[in-house]
Amino acid sequence: MKYSISIAALTLTLFGQAVLAGDLITLTDKQRQSLGITTSPLPNKQSGEVAGLPAQVVIPSGQLFVVSTPLPAMIEQTLVGVGDSVKKGQVLARLQSAAVSEAQRGLLQASVQNQLAQQNLVRDESLWNDGIISESRYRATQGMATETKAALSERKQMLRIAGMSDGAIAQIQSGKNINSLLTVTAPIDGVILEKSAEAGQRLDAATALFKIAKLDPLALEVQAPVALARDIKSGAAIQISAYSASGKVTAVGRSLSGSNQTVLVRALILHGSDNLRAGQFVEATIETGSNGMSQWNIPNSAIARLAGRAVVYVANEKGFRTQSVTVVSEGAQNSVITGQLKGDERIAVQGVSALKSASMGIGGGE
Repeated sequence: MKYSISIAALTLTLFGQAVLAGDLITLTDKQRQSLGITTSPLPNKQSGEVAGLPAQVVIPSGQLFVVSTPLPAMIEQTLVGVGDSVKKGQVLARLQSAAVSEAQRGLLQASVQNQLAQQNLVRDESLWNDGIISESRYRATQGMATETKAALSERKQMLRIAGMSDGAIAQIQSGKNINSLLTVTAPIDGVILEKSAEAGQRLDAATALFKIAKLDPLALEVQAPVALARDIKSGAAIQISAYSASGKVTAVGRSLSGSNQTVLVRALILHGSDNLRAGQFVEATIETGSNGMSQWNIPNSAIARLAGRAVVYVANEKGFRTQSVTVVSEGAQNSVITGQLKGDERIAVQGVSALKSASMGIGGGE
């Protein structure tokens, strides 16, 4: 069955049945031009790739830190803002806290009590060895020395949590530099993503001040259709072509999301992280195990739907033939297809609606 069509014929009401794959639509070069039909060669073959998968750029959980106030305090000064790069140990903010002064005083008291208890232990141990005091008195002194030592360690640990260095703690034990100043420092080399407080604010303990992240490498959370997820393996290569980024799959989910019935695939971006931003939505391509079928990534405009099947229109010397294909994955702009194609064909990428109308019988006759 062959069809000869014109512009006027294509505007008529649709009639007739869809033609079978391989049927020929004859067109002259002039008709092609008038109908706005353009062709393009098939792109290079892909073997075992799933393209056009929706994904979101995220920060790996081990690279994200929240810096909080260790004790109730008032912010005296903030030294960094959102987007600033910081180094580990860099001061981010200075705070005034009465709780810090109290903790320092408690440390000093615990240090004095521990020193006295240790001296008593040395004295009573000598007296017990000489038989001057009873064993019960010696054991009581020994227990008191253990308790005061533990209390001193607890006070030191409280000040370490508050951000105080061991050198500063040692000075406090010597009775020097007791004050209410509290400094907040960066736990890693990274970038400030969020800043939650400003100078002059009074904050409770454990109130978040900054969110800091290491942004290289970044990660991806990909939503893969369940029919395709079975071919995706941990370690598979992943590409974000639009941003020149690539990496590898680190995990494939074992359950489906309730809303869209997809499988969550996690990946790590090893190259091109600088081209991406946390929270950004992108399209990703993942290599899958070879299934022996060649695939092509073509524009969505090249695909038509006829009688429940997907087709492309392959150009030849007489016009176009209709070729059935299977859509492996569909993206916003391009889709991946398989089919009985050699790979050297040219397919229609514009004006496909006119060819589809002809396939459905407009202006046709035998």
